[in-house]
Amino acid sequence: MSRATDRRNGLRGSGLRRWPVVGAAALVASCQPAGILDPRGPIAAAERLLLINSTAIMLVVVVPVILATLAFAWWYRSSNPRASRSPDVVYEGRIEFVTWSIPALTVILLGGVIWISSHQLDPRAPIAADADPLRVDVVALDWKWLFIYPDQGVAAVNQLVIPAETPVNFRITSATVMNSFFIPQLGSQIYAMGGMTTHLNLLADGPGEFPGFSANYSGDGFSQMRFIAKAVPAGDFDAWVAQVRGAGSALDDAAYAELARPSIAVPPTTYRSVAPQLFERIVDQTASGAKEAGAGAAQQAGG
Repeated sequence: MSRATDRRNGLRGSGLRRWPVVGAAALVASCQPAGILDPRGPIAAAERLLLINSTAIMLVVVVPVILATLAFAWWYRSSNPRASRSPDVVYEGRIEFVTWSIPALTVILLGGVIWISSHQLDPRAPIAADADPLRVDVVALDWKWLFIYPDQGVAAVNQLVIPAETPVNFRITSATVMNSFFIPQLGSQIYAMGGMTTHLNLLADGPGEFPGFSANYSGDGFSQMRFIAKAVPAGDFDAWVAQVRGAGSALDDAAYAELARPSIAVPPTTYRSVAPQLFERIVDQTASGAKEAGAGAAQQAGG
């Protein structure tokens, strides 16, 4: 009997000792780079500053309240004879004023900071830079990302290559259910919705590889709906575009119809050319209820 009891206590003790290890591992993982606290662009840096400022403003109220709660509980404990307690409730205007004015001022200050920052971080607002913006059209599919470069006439799947220190003007839509386009180190998560176009401007302040993903559940392959945003020097970007143009297949209506079929863990793929106005037709036909942007053109060609 004692052995069984000792065994259960030993298992319970090992389980309790395991929790600090799990907690420490979670803290270490949260400190790793490639997140919103490791910005690699001006938008992400401004959003991190907003997060820190908002947290600091709230802590100005939260920390004193927690300390006061502990202090009151300790002072008015039953074993403290020096604590005076009155059973009669008496209104005290000064206490009421302090109790309500501090939270009100905090809400006003926090609201003002967020309001100003929200307008400054408008996703449609262009980013000032020496280089001309790069246009990229983004289409959320099941379960992959399609990136179309309209000025270069090429496209890529689950691979976003951009020049560093160059503003990127995104037009974003979905050819399926609603998704969310997010590159944490560059900033500004924004929704991708069928039949609609959202706009986003980002900039990478140096070369690097930044994970991107869908931040909105969209079905079976949601967890693998990821890509790498690779910022490279301008010369390397031009070389990548030339390489894509010289290899791979064309993204015509038939190729898009095949690409739009649900698939999971699609490897990065490039297309040397793109059908004219493909992004606009995806938006229009998704709004009208068509599931495949190339379906209308394929039917007309067949007829």
